[in-house]
Amino acid sequence: MKDSKMKKYTRYERARIVGARALQVLMGAPIFIKTESIDPLEIALEEMELGVIPITVKRDYRTSR
Repeated sequence: MKDSKMKKYTRYERARIVGARALQVLMGAPIFIKTESIDPLEIALEEMELGVIPITVKRDYRTSR
């Protein structure tokens, strides 16, 4: 949890975001970082750590704690 952007997500949201991004990378989406890795999951995790994943989470604050 190096980045303050990561702290605003629950572990379930982080899992969903990283999984969705890994699938995008696997399907040929552009990669937003320079990396030696070729594994889509590792790329997505690195992007999450750097806070460059272009995915947002919408929450319903009326029902969330």
